[in-house]
Parts: sequence; C-alpha cells; structure tokens
Amino acid sequence: MYSQSSKYYDLIYGYKNYQAETEYLLEIIRPHISSQGKRLLDVACGTGRHIEYLKQYFEVEGLDINEEILAFARRRNPEIRFHLGDMTNFSLDGSFDVVTCLFSSIGYVKTLENLHRAIQCMARHVQPGGLLIIEPWFTPENWHADTVHSMFIDEPDLKLARINTSKAEGRLSYFDLHHLVGTPQDTEYFVERHEMGLFETQEMDDALVQAGLQVSYDPRGLTERGLFIGRKDQK
Repeated sequence: MYSQSSKYYDLIYGYKNYQAETEYLLEIIRPHISSQGKRLLDVACGTGRHIEYLKQYFEVEGLDINEEILAFARRRNPEIRFHLGDMTNFSLDGSFDVVTCLFSSIGYVKTLENLHRAIQCMARHVQPGGLLIIEPWFTPENWHADTVHSMFIDEPDLKLARINTSKAEGRLSYFDLHHLVGTPQDTEYFVERHEMGLFETQEMDDALVQAGLQVSYDPRGLTERGLFIGRKDQK
C-alpha cells in the first residue's frame, strides 16, 4: 500500500486539517485520561502529520508498516523515534499514556480476528489510567459499494488524477486506486489496491472491552467517522 504513491501522499490528503484534528483529539483526551505521564504512541502514523502537532504536548513515538511512508515521517519529525511494525503484532519498550490509531487505519486489519489481535496488542502498550483511541473505518451499512470517486491535483509542475470504484465482498471493502501522474520529467500510471475490513460498531466496542478497556464512543470524531476511547483501569 502506498508503495508508489507515498511521495504524493501529503498532496493527496492535503485537504485534511491535522492541526484542528489534533486540537479535537486533545479535547477528547483531557477528560478521560488519569495516568500522569506524557508518552503517546501513534500507530499507523503515516507521514507524521498528526505527530507534527502532537509532539507539542506529548513525548511522541510513531509506528507504521510502510517504510516508504516512514521515511517522510522521519524527515518531517527528525527528533521523533519511529518504528517499523505491524499493528497486530508489535512490541515496544515500556508503555504509553495514550495510544492512537487514526485516519481509519484500523480497517487495514481486514478480519475480525485481526481486529482483536490489533486492539489487544495496542492495549498492552497502554499505561494504567491511559487511553487507546481508535478512529474506525466504515461500518457495513455505511459503506457504499459500486460508487465512483475521484480527486485531482493541478499544480504548475504536478498534475495528478486518482479515480476508483468502491467495491465490497462480504465484510471486506476494497478499491483499486488508479493514479495518472504528470511531472516535467515524465508521466506515469499505476494502480494500488486497498482492502479494509467493515466492522460493526458493536464489534469494535466488544474488541476493546475484551482487551480490558472501559469504552466510550464519540459519534463525531475527527472526520465524522466517530472515535472509540478505551481507558485502562488504574491498578
């Protein structure tokens, strides 16, 4: 995923207001957290755009499965420690007061079994009194299959068109992102497939509870997709 489009990632998602999302996240964290530390782990951190703002308030680390994407995160945040790893199976030193998994990245686990593995893995890294905050992907009923989507970038030295048709097979959503990219050097075309699991709200809730967390749900969230807040009890 993003193996070819990683260098265009920040332009493609340039519409996202990472600063405003971080400010909203802070409003969620403050009334729920009861641990005393300032450590935060951003799982599936991408190019480190949230970390760019989170590091003003926390001692931040990032984790992502994609080395090409992490290269951009490291350049943007050279003072931050980044880890290459899979959200379903990673082990880092120590624990964190807040663990986040944002921009619906949890959908990439694809299956309910992997959802539980990922949430249990992330929960193990949460301090007592700390939080696990997850921004979900679409539920089965909110995923609109057989719809077409497009986005375009028109800059003097870059023309980019990305078009896809949303599909579903059972509880798996998938879409082939067709990219046509023109620069002064060349014009290229490539396709990247993304497959993401469609989980019910109750399934997300159950996975957090089974990981030993007390769960609350914010229906608005950062991007109108909701936000799950799991708090680990103090020992």
